[in-house]
Amino acid sequence: MAIRIHQKIVEYGIEPRDETPATPPPRPKADVIQMHEKIERPETLLGSTYKIKTPLSDHALYVTINDVVLNEGTEHEQRRPFEIFINSKNMEHFQWIVALTRIVSAVFRKGGDVTFLVEELRSVFDPRGGYFKKGGRYMPSLVAEIGDAIEAHMRSIGLIEDEPLDSPRRRLAEGKRVRFRASDSTGGEALSHGFPDGARLCTNCQTQAVVHTDGCMTCLNCGESRCG
Repeated sequence: MAIRIHQKIVEYGIEPRDETPATPPPRPKADVIQMHEKIERPETLLGSTYKIKTPLSDHALYVTINDVVLNEGTEHEQRRPFEIFINSKNMEHFQWIVALTRIVSAVFRKGGDVTFLVEELRSVFDPRGGYFKKGGRYMPSLVAEIGDAIEAHMRSIGLIEDEPLDSPRRRLAEGKRVRFRASDSTGGEALSHGFPDGARLCTNCQTQAVVHTDGCMTCLNCGESRCG
């Protein structure tokens, strides 16, 4: 619709619009439950059992770790270790195993970062000496292997993230294994069960896999080499 102006225009301006943005409604706060010691034990827990067979005993140890599921059905759902049980036919270590399971279970329920338990247990050395488990991995004590089982469980539920070898180191280790198989008088059969007999212990990955190849002492497991 046209508007006719009959008077002289002496000034003009632009009338501002009311463009105040509408205030968005407040987002509902997520009621995220973190692990703490007051969480009651559910009727049913998810668990995994790990078998430990050492040359120190004729009987195996069975380590069972049960998890509680927090914030189930939400985007914040996570599994956290709740309790641990260790069972064996060998009653020689009964007292300290019961004590260990109670202490570790109490730490699990306390909440926070419980991954430190792995390094604490793996740092325990048996004064009588350690042993090599299947695959050439050195275990300084039975307690250390229990820590190894706890680490494996924490990795399986995502509490500890895997740290794979970087690509150059992985390619180096694979190349060393291929060349060692080719130069080995047994045709590489020694590697079918793990690593060659007589291999030395690697100080980097604690695996008995260090051999002399390409003129240098090299770990066939992680690629660590004295030649850089």
